[in-house]
Amino acid sequence: MLKALIVCIVLCLPMMVMAQNRDLDDYHSEFIWGINKNTAGGLIGGFVFRKSQRIKEGLYQSYGLEVMNVKHPQEFQLRRNGATNSFILGKVNYLYAIRLQYGRELILFKKAPHQGVEIKLNTAVGPSLGLLAPYYIEIQPDPGTLNSRRVPYDPSVHSVDQILGSGYILQGITESQLRIGANAKASLSFELGTSKNNVTGFEAGFLVDAYTQEIELMSAANNRAVFPTAFITLFYGSRR
Repeated sequence: MLKALIVCIVLCLPMMVMAQNRDLDDYHSEFIWGINKNTAGGLIGGFVFRKSQRIKEGLYQSYGLEVMNVKHPQEFQLRRNGATNSFILGKVNYLYAIRLQYGRELILFKKAPHQGVEIKLNTAVGPSLGLLAPYYIEIQPDPGTLNSRRVPYDPSVHSVDQILGSGYILQGITESQLRIGANAKASLSFELGTSKNNVTGFEAGFLVDAYTQEIELMSAANNRAVFPTAFITLFYGSRR
């Protein structure tokens, strides 16, 4: 009897270990946040937050929020002699995009427990809320004095010789106008973490933002209502 029990345990042990390993790599929900770099943003394009929940084996639904600073492709920094900082010649507005997203995540390659890379195909769509905020500059109305003030930039009124630099960060945000639109994205994510509960990795793909009207970011430039971008997001998060 004892020998039979030992034989049974020995035979069942590999299956028990395999089942335990599958459990170690199985999860029902995930939350990540990340820093985004994209072709329509600056050094840091914005921030990403996403909650995912399991639908069935290998398939998840996701709820996402993205907050981005969208720039015009013709923007460039200019600093005149004697100015305190640089400014963007011809820029009249900032566009801060707040994107809500609902999507699907399909696991293409599932990593081995505590090692390897998990690869997902991600798709998402949702509404976009654009905050169109005036671009402020610091000007010196009278070159013979040290007085200066910050005003919304109007290239038809303010000459380059008057401009000392740009305004404060987020100055003008309280004067924003709302623009309504929609967004859609497709991407691949690569999860590199070695822990069951922690997630690290990156996501790369394409996104399109489309608004119901033209977004004026630059004066005397080709402004548009649709913003296609390529992006990469470095993310960190947790699973359970």
